[in-house]
Amino acid sequence: MAEIRIEDNRSLGDLFSELSRETSTLVRQEVQLAKAEVSQKVSRIGRDVAFLAVGGVILYAGFLALLAALIIGLAEFMDGWLAALIVGVVVIAVGYFLVQKGINELRRVNPVPERTLESLKEDKEWIQDQIR
Repeated sequence: MAEIRIEDNRSLGDLFSELSRETSTLVRQEVQLAKAEVSQKVSRIGRDVAFLAVGGVILYAGFLALLAALIIGLAEFMDGWLAALIVGVVVIAVGYFLVQKGINELRRVNPVPERTLESLKEDKEWIQDQIR
């Protein structure tokens, strides 16, 4: 197979100047990628937090009505304080479950911009190859 050679009459200074410009452009692009990736992750975290908040408010409003009805209903068969205690324990258990679910979902989000870090490693290798 024939080898193709392209003669480049640029000086070493010109080559380093071009390398510097390209490296600068590359770093700017990597910063833009990192910003976009972090923004995407922050958006997801915001959405998950919003689910937690809305779920909590709806849970609270719905249970207030049900709690009153349940306590009144149970008070027909037992003392009022015991009915309120039983209902309170059940409500706390349900609320705890929902909060734990939200926390677990938030823990799954990795805030580190993995693609950007991988790209930066590749860029570093490319720059080292260009210098050699």
